[in-house]
Amino acid sequence: MGVAVDSAEVRGSNAPPQGGSFRFYLDGQRWQWSDPVARMHGYQPGEVTPTTELLLSHKHPDDHAQIAALFEKMIHAGEPFSSKHRIVDTDRRIHHVIVVGDRMLDEEGQVIGTSGYYIDVTETLETDLRDFNTALIGAVAELERSRAVIEQAKGALMLVYGISSERAFGILIWRSQHTNTKLRILAERFVESLTAEAMLPESFRARFDHLLLTAHKDPTED
Repeated sequence: MGVAVDSAEVRGSNAPPQGGSFRFYLDGQRWQWSDPVARMHGYQPGEVTPTTELLLSHKHPDDHAQIAALFEKMIHAGEPFSSKHRIVDTDRRIHHVIVVGDRMLDEEGQVIGTSGYYIDVTETLETDLRDFNTALIGAVAELERSRAVIEQAKGALMLVYGISSERAFGILIWRSQHTNTKLRILAERFVESLTAEAMLPESFRARFDHLLLTAHKDPTED
């Protein structure tokens, strides 16, 4: 049975922006999640053992079918994925999360599961950054030194995830901390990889061309 949604009020946690990791093993369909991911769902670390059924029970009813189909592909095809959706914790609070997963391979290159991370981007989380200030101060200083490539990385995240500039910057900071990689270097590698691998469909390029060539016009004019 899924977790009911509190329809009277949608509330976010008062904690600072959270990020956590997970692993899914094809052998036995076993899940592991980090303490922050457990807390996102409303559990204390070690309180429950995550399962596919438990994770799906916490998906927002309007997102449940989409995530169930995504899990099906992940489990049976070992496909990497990314998703922006809502989860409902044990206190019926809604969290907006970005979840990204990539294939885990063994030493022989065989797919053995999926690993990835959650980032809680609930709107109200942006109002309380006390515990994040130290990281932000250092990140802002590096941003001034390496603004161009970081702005490119932010722009890519904003386009793909449909998020604000502040949220995109928060994701880059989180990944920088999590991987112990300087923000500038992380952004450079991300942009280089994106440039080398990203292929946009012709329909998107055609629409992009149209928007570029008509950007000088006032959209309120006929």
